[in-house]
Amino acid sequence: MNENVAIIGLGLIGGSLALALKRGGRNLHVTGFDRSYSTADEAYRRGIIDTIAPSARAACEKADYIIFATPVNTTITLMEEASEWKFKENVILSDTGSTKNPIMQAAKRLQDRGLTFIGGHPMAGSHKSGIAAAKGHLFENAYYVLTPSNYASSEQVDSLSNLLTPTKGKIVILDAAEHDRMTAIVSHFPHIIASSLVGRLADQEKVQPFVKDLAAGGFRDLTRIASADPTMWRDITIQNREELLGQLDGWLQEMNSIRSMILENDPDRIYDFFSDAKEFRDQLPSTFKGAVQGALYMTFDLHIDIPDHPGVISEITKILADEQISITNIRIVETRTDVYGILVISFQTADDRKAARSVLAKKTDYSMHIL
Repeated sequence: MNENVAIIGLGLIGGSLALALKRGGRNLHVTGFDRSYSTADEAYRRGIIDTIAPSARAACEKADYIIFATPVNTTITLMEEASEWKFKENVILSDTGSTKNPIMQAAKRLQDRGLTFIGGHPMAGSHKSGIAAAKGHLFENAYYVLTPSNYASSEQVDSLSNLLTPTKGKIVILDAAEHDRMTAIVSHFPHIIASSLVGRLADQEKVQPFVKDLAAGGFRDLTRIASADPTMWRDITIQNREELLGQLDGWLQEMNSIRSMILENDPDRIYDFFSDAKEFRDQLPSTFKGAVQGALYMTFDLHIDIPDHPGVISEITKILADEQISITNIRIVETRTDVYGILVISFQTADDRKAARSVLAKKTDYSMHIL
């Protein structure tokens, strides 16, 4: 007998989730709904979903599992509407939102009806968006956090976890508030800092236009996440406001301490500041060493220190092409300060990057680095 899964929202996350679930060997029938019919139609034509639902409500009526893969504000609105919908007995509902407290609050109306809601957050992403970018391996080796309420039994959590097994994500159970606090420090707050650094550069560029060219190296890599979707990050900032305010208060204290350090101008204290940061940073898990992805979506970059002579880039790309290793981006770094290698190649996965580094080490003598 088929199990029915409804996925509401068929963008990168929803489409990738459908692809991942369908490769698991279970008899799943995936019904999809998206407000854009062209998106839903593309998902159906590509075999990502089995049925296009005319509405979110219709998609959910016969589902054993329902996953809202929409932005958090949209999910909250849909959950409010869903309090009046009909559902199958024992249905399990979940979502994919990056903030969990607002979602779990909205879920109370469903729980009052005796429905089971288990919050979810697959910590994976891509430099591309939309159904065209959907891929079944998007969640592999990434944390997939579940935030069950007190109403959800261990059997129901296990049931959803088993459904998600084909994603090959690392299932972790967290309290919603704990999730939001941790993602604030490792994901949400860094976006604010990166954007503020870009703002400082923009102000300086008004009086020193060349500074923007100098920012093409380490500064560009440091602030890469500031290029993310501003609508999404506006919503995340509003949704996780309290945690972000707490992080900002701590940051301001840290900045005052650093200002005091610079005013004092004590070489030992300054050295200890950078040394302690380096030691802790060097202990962070590395995806290249087999650890899972963290909360921030990161490109898998390989820095290659190549000489400047004609044909060197085509040499590199030919070696990778001969080994059937795909790249997602390639660029030359003009500003070399704090940069390990003038050529930066981005890959879809850590495995692709590892394979590229291995083959390039065999066929060239160029120095390579993973930051």
